[in-house]
Amino acid sequence: MARARYQVLVIPYYIDNGKAQFCLFRRRDIGIWQFIAGGGEYKDISIINTAKREAFEEAGISKTCNFFKLDTCCSIPSNCFKNAEAIWGKECFVIPEYTFAVRVTSTFLQLSQEHTEYIWLPYLEAQKILQYDSNKTALWELNQRIELGMLK
Repeated sequence: MARARYQVLVIPYYIDNGKAQFCLFRRRDIGIWQFIAGGGEYKDISIINTAKREAFEEAGISKTCNFFKLDTCCSIPSNCFKNAEAIWGKECFVIPEYTFAVRVTSTFLQLSQEHTEYIWLPYLEAQKILQYDSNKTALWELNQRIELGMLK
């Protein structure tokens, strides 16, 4: 399917005895820890549908779970994407990345071939092993919203 000109980041979280746990995934290709990430496809009806599709494809998370759009948004250089110039043209320099949180009811996920493993961690431990600043910023926002009672 044709690649749309945006990216999504999805942070699964779980509340256990009043404490938030966040799920990180180790990428098979480069071995780093990150959240669920993927590109929009032209068949996707909306950006939230892209987030739901990616969460289902990469972790088996039901599309009926409660997804929440975060304020965190970043730009990714287009040269980070394979065949970017052929897909979007040489005038495309950055791709926006939209961020979502999804509260899950089980810590058991179905791992896709894109990752070798996943791990549930509290906020401070997750911050230490994340590679990308966009993931760290989104995690900080989500954790603040949970701590302030804005998300349950």
